[in-house]
Amino acid sequence: PIGAGKTTLLNAILGLTAYDGELRVLGRDPWRERAALMHDVAFIADVAVLPRWIRVSRLLDYVAAVHPRFDRARAESFLERTTIRRNAKVKELSKGMVAQLHLALVMAIDARLLVLDEPTLGLDIIYRKQLFDALLADYQERERTIVLATHEVEEIQHLVTDVVFLDRGRIALRATMDEVEQRYREVRVHPSQLGAARDLVPIHEREALGQRIMLFEGVTPERLAPLGDVRTPSVADLFIARVGDGAGGRNQQ
Repeated sequence: PIGAGKTTLLNAILGLTAYDGELRVLGRDPWRERAALMHDVAFIADVAVLPRWIRVSRLLDYVAAVHPRFDRARAESFLERTTIRRNAKVKELSKGMVAQLHLALVMAIDARLLVLDEPTLGLDIIYRKQLFDALLADYQERERTIVLATHEVEEIQHLVTDVVFLDRGRIALRATMDEVEQRYREVRVHPSQLGAARDLVPIHEREALGQRIMLFEGVTPERLAPLGDVRTPSVADLFIARVGDGAGGRNQQ
């Protein structure tokens, strides 16, 4: 949720803010070793930071000159799949095009860690899908970690291997997607089984189209099967159950 601390956490990872406790990124202390760390890190912020006056071609020239791991041919290849003109100025591009340009720049950097803070904020669904598809292709092609902070949880479920839910600066859930599938079950409960289902203490309950839907943690599928239709919850539904009401997963009835 807004104000949970996502951007603050990312800033700490990037060495942009001081922090209490201990933090290591790629084996380094981000606050004390930021210069060395950033050779292996690429970052897309939720706010456009590209100079509005610069032309696309000159921007490519600049990044190629200042970053030793920038692969201009890779950036050009990505841009060829867009409608971005090389002689266009950044201020002449739509917000979606700016996001594509920024993504082309950072994905062309041979970084071990790619950090994205709401990279699709304000973009329409077409641009969001293009961005996420590009990320997936890049992840499959190269061995690197992608850290993605977003509210578009339903759109990225097919991308993620691990999830972390933050609630007011604290971790509400940290798990791999395999662990999510093993630990959590959602049941569309038959009306005659409501009492039996509640006896198993669901961590969340809601109503949809006149039916009660309950989410359980640590209850086997065999025990849940007689209660109704069982499935693995979406990341969005799990997020609402664990964080949405700010109650740390208490029942909603």
